Amino acid sequence: MSALKIGTTLASLRLPLPKALVAAGELGAGGVQIDARGELRPGELSGTGLRHLRRRLDDLNLKVSAITFPTRRGYENLDDLDRRVEATKAAMRFARELGANVLVNDVGQIPEPLEGPTWQTLAEVLLDLGRFGQRTGVMLAARTGRANGPALASLIAALPEGTLGVHFDPARLVLGGHPVAEAAASLGPHIIHVAVNDAVYDLGQGRGVEVQLGRGTVDFPALLGLLEEHAYRGWFTVDRSEAVDPLLEVGQTIEFMRQMSP
Repeated sequence: MSALKIGTTLASLRLPLPKALVAAGELGAGGVQIDARGELRPGELSGTGLRHLRRRLDDLNLKVSAITFPTRRGYENLDDLDRRVEATKAAMRFARELGANVLVNDVGQIPEPLEGPTWQTLAEVLLDLGRFGQRTGVMLAARTGRANGPALASLIAALPEGTLGVHFDPARLVLGGHPVAEAAASLGPHIIHVAVNDAVYDLGQGRGVEVQLGRGTVDFPALLGLLEEHAYRGWFTVDRSEAVDPLLEVGQTIEFMRQMSP
């Protein structure tokens, strides 16, 4: 296995963007994942601002591992769908301008079986975004967790090859009550970006709880082994939303991942 490409979401650091970029570099991250809705909106950044951001990333030796663009509704939902699709394409162009080739979003509710009007709408939108992504060099990556691994794998199999990738989010799978190992086995060939996080199902609270990497039920060494079987060479991006001490815990997670890197 080649050396792992390890980054962090800026959101995990809970700092204003300029300070978060500096902190990411100081913690040893090689890349950052940027939220194009909550942190930096494409339409609000001028050409000068974009050039300044790229220069700042270069100065800090940071790449953009992925752009996240969380929409309020999925691509199967007809409400404001055209506007949602156009906004997604704008985010894909933004990702390209920052040197990233992955755009992360939840694609929405996957109908089972894959038929009927809802399926037709979802398939048409994903085909459109897939073709746009092929032209721009940025692939839409469906975030795991809402559906189980086999359901998402069936969706990808029903679309032309190269239409849709997978952002593998282990903690979100646990929080959704889905087996991580089953999802990894089903989705392995399609994973193009990986969130580094962990979670455990708390019987007392009756729900899943995010925890520090290594303290939950996600077997990360096993996941790394499976990804190696599929020659995965993408980013591993630390994603912590429940950290008590964000800088400390993100730094510890980056170090944990480096220890698993050859």
